[in-house]
Amino acid sequence: MILPRRSLLADNSGLTYQAILIVSFGGPEQTADVIPFLENVLRGRNVPRERMLAVAKHYYHFGGKSPINDHCRALIAALRAETPLPVYWGNRNWHPLLADTMRQMAADGIKRAVAIATSAYSSYSGCRQYIENIEKARAEVGDSAPEIDKVPPFCGHPLFVEATTDRVRAALERIPEERRSEARLVFTAHSIPTSMSAGCAYEEQLRSTAREVAARLDHPEWNMAWQSRSGPPSQPWLEPDVLDDLREIAADGARDVVVAPIGFLSDHMEVLYDLDVDAAALAGQLGLNFVRAATVGTHPLLISMLAQLASAEVVPCHPGCCPGPRRP
Repeated sequence: MILPRRSLLADNSGLTYQAILIVSFGGPEQTADVIPFLENVLRGRNVPRERMLAVAKHYYHFGGKSPINDHCRALIAALRAETPLPVYWGNRNWHPLLADTMRQMAADGIKRAVAIATSAYSSYSGCRQYIENIEKARAEVGDSAPEIDKVPPFCGHPLFVEATTDRVRAALERIPEERRSEARLVFTAHSIPTSMSAGCAYEEQLRSTAREVAARLDHPEWNMAWQSRSGPPSQPWLEPDVLDDLREIAADGARDVVVAPIGFLSDHMEVLYDLDVDAAALAGQLGLNFVRAATVGTHPLLISMLAQLASAEVVPCHPGCCPGPRRP
């Protein structure tokens, strides 16, 4: 899919790439999409159908519509204002699908493009799998498919860190000033299997971002928690879970907690349901004043960073980066 753009290829002759390709996870747009979408996500994985149906209820809670597609549209609109390049969009799991988008790029005469995944950190699902998705789509399109260079994870970029800090600062300012310094700050990200974590820098990068943000805010009361685990109980995943962390915070006598989902670029379904519904409800039961920081979304500093990254030659990830988890 391509959104309306303000430039033609002739305008871009001095740039390294002819186009930008936003690559994302995808999500349903309506109730009828939910089950087909989840079947796409889980294809080839040994996940019980009852687990899939339980996840489907999260989408039904919000009318069957994932927020991630609207985020991609907003991201593209903001990026168009910062770059002369045409911006395309293709998803891993739902329309517009990556191969369809790449066919359109080929029809438009695009020979070389830079891909930006909607994931800032290193992991198999957030980095390596997108590279595989791109190569699979290119193979489907054939010889006319454009050459695509994917931007590596950008969580360490100063503009990303500052944009994240700005979101967390705004959340802390919602705590009464006299209690703000004592508020507990919990950074969250999607949990992944420890077998996957062991082969990539995901956990290290997240802790580094959290440490840097807390330091910029001069807020020493923070910790890292994980959310949205979906694997079998027998498979170790990163811990502690954010719900367990909230219980410990309440037991310590804290009154206020700010939860900052720094592992997500936008309000994915996991953010809306697992934090705004489940975590907020538990916090209320525990007597905690719960404030959720916004995801970085289309923060102007993030958009400036992405435009900068798209305007330079990409240094690709090394071939063995971010291996997949070992299947039990």
